[in-house]
Amino acid sequence: MAGYGYGGPYGSGGGYPPPAQPYGNPFTALTPSSFPPGTDPNLVACFQMADQDGSGLVDDRELQRALSSYNQGFSLRTVRLLMYLFTHTNSGRIGPREFTGLFHCLQMWRGTFERFDRDRSGKIDGPELREALLSMGFVVPPVVVDLLVSKFDKYGDGSRAIEYDNFIECCLIVKGLTEKFKERDTMLSGSATFTYESFMLTVLPFLIA
Repeated sequence: MAGYGYGGPYGSGGGYPPPAQPYGNPFTALTPSSFPPGTDPNLVACFQMADQDGSGLVDDRELQRALSSYNQGFSLRTVRLLMYLFTHTNSGRIGPREFTGLFHCLQMWRGTFERFDRDRSGKIDGPELREALLSMGFVVPPVVVDLLVSKFDKYGDGSRAIEYDNFIECCLIVKGLTEKFKERDTMLSGSATFTYESFMLTVLPFLIA
């Protein structure tokens, strides 16, 4: 499968937290983790409030409520994509370490969105989306950006722009698929080989979250 250049700061980390665990079987159960040292006590309290049964894990609806308390309101689909990206499983639950990484990444993405929403309309258009992704190290071809905007333009009113929640979903898809691609493209050549099964397991979680 051929790829497109994707160097930039992402190639050396891009400021993102490392994956919670290596990619593997997406149906593997998630085991409880612990908060990284120095985690903001307010973030710890937020997670503990969501974890009503004290299991050390929260489900999708609990995570949705926890994020809403920080003015990060998302659909359940977006929440499930977030959980998949930070746990690499379809377990439907997330632990403290993954929650912390997820929260910090959302903060960074919100800052990026606001920086490129130059007219403060609450939306960014295709060229601004491409710039935003490039600032995070994702060199996404214009044709792919156009597809993302077409998919996530809520209103279809000709503005060809997306709002913050859909911007987050775009980031999740681009980040997740890029990570998966780079696992196969060990030489960073822009091309990789997938079996049919591995290709389906790579793409489907982003379609059916």
